[in-house]
Amino acid sequence: MCTLATPQLPTPDYYYYRWSAVASVAVDDRFATIRWADGVELQAFDLWLRENAVDAGGVDLATREHLIDPADLDDSIRITAAKVTGDGAVEVRFAPDDAVATYHPGWLRHVAEGNFRTESWLPELEPWTAASLPAPPTHDGASILKDDAIFQAWLSDLVRFGLVRLENCPLDENFTFDLVSRLGAIRDTNFGLVWDVRADIDLAGTAETNSTANTNLRLGPHTDLPTRETPPGFQFLHCIKNEATGGNSTMADGAAVVAALEAEHPEHYEALTTLNWVFSNRGPGIDHRWTGPFIDLGVDGAPLTLRAFYPVRGFPDMDPHDMPRAYAAMRCFSQMADSDRFKLSSPFSPGDLVGFDNRRILHGRDGFESGGHRHLRGTYIDHDEVRSAMRVVNRRLAHT
Repeated sequence: MCTLATPQLPTPDYYYYRWSAVASVAVDDRFATIRWADGVELQAFDLWLRENAVDAGGVDLATREHLIDPADLDDSIRITAAKVTGDGAVEVRFAPDDAVATYHPGWLRHVAEGNFRTESWLPELEPWTAASLPAPPTHDGASILKDDAIFQAWLSDLVRFGLVRLENCPLDENFTFDLVSRLGAIRDTNFGLVWDVRADIDLAGTAETNSTANTNLRLGPHTDLPTRETPPGFQFLHCIKNEATGGNSTMADGAAVVAALEAEHPEHYEALTTLNWVFSNRGPGIDHRWTGPFIDLGVDGAPLTLRAFYPVRGFPDMDPHDMPRAYAAMRCFSQMADSDRFKLSSPFSPGDLVGFDNRRILHGRDGFESGGHRHLRGTYIDHDEVRSAMRVVNRRLAHT
């Protein structure tokens, strides 16, 4: 947990901020221009300053949440005066109520440096190919819950590459839940909080094989649950038992495949980012459906979402004349993702746990070559939880 902000001058949140004395402040119409000695500058809007005034009724001290209804943030609110205090904080006086607020200069500095943005305190995402990342980044699973440094490195690789492996994990069936729940709330689905993938060659073709995952069949590169408005962010698979020969796990970085597709086959990129498909999970008690493009770019700043699971891609939701190019584009993308240029192939040994970005990384499985039992435990968690955990860890390490 991060150290609390300086108690003598509270901030609109609970984080610790190093004191960074302000050099000057000037009022320019509706803005306070705040400058530090090293040239960093922040233009602070009057209404934004007013709603972040902790000591003048803008923020609740118990929750550190805003109190002023936007309906009351009207143009009568103005900065009438601003100055730097003796210790380098910023004091601002407002009309029409003559309220006075003092702002922590370290908190203002973090705004000036952009550390309030969603990407702050996170490692930069790094697309990869089989040449640049010949094997998944790997850490010791036996120590992951006891060693904060290993936990931080594991989490950083998960966010950065979208793929990370643990070796030597306990074979306890609760381990997946214990590890992932440390990051945040586990994403529940119709499969449950934690689910099993059991493949037994001896049962192939019987009632027990109620999913392609529970067979010895090959699974091509795909992402899970494109049938949801927001597919799960990260997936974790823990190998409990594997007596089968073959069945290597395959991974490809969808971000790298998408970039290559855009550069090398722009007509296919256009088709996959604009033409919609209907994806559906249908069963006796469920009927999940979502319509969207194969490559869902979302809005600026949103994570890439690949809707790439052919068993549940049901219907082209497009003009009939677009269908030939939609299929051609999809075929090209899938061939690229399954090529040696992008694909990693690794055995799944008991005690291995692989975590990957389910909306970015295309995972699959080779077919089994001989009989034997195979048992994996899996779970999902949303991007929000993983990134929150990463920010908390990185901020804590930065201030220790």
